Amino acid sequence: MRPVPDRISREWIDSLTDQDLVDIEHRLHDRFMTLERREKKSMGARYTMMRAPADLLDAWDKWGRILNATRERSLVTRKLAS
Repeated sequence: MRPVPDRISREWIDSLTDQDLVDIEHRLHDRFMTLERREKKSMGARYTMMRAPADLLDAWDKWGRILNATRERSLVTRKLAS
């Protein structure tokens, strides 16, 4: 399991194998979803992503960068429900 750096760069993404990229996308997505659920529970109807705490925005940014990289490589990151 490759560690995720504080700052995700194109060079780091390019150094990842396809499997590393998919694994990291799963981990970052899980982290983002955990933080988002916490924030939604805390804020209720007042929740808005663009006013979220820094840790949630950082998790969203990291996940988004990796998700885009998986799409660039045409990788499937989740099984679709049948």
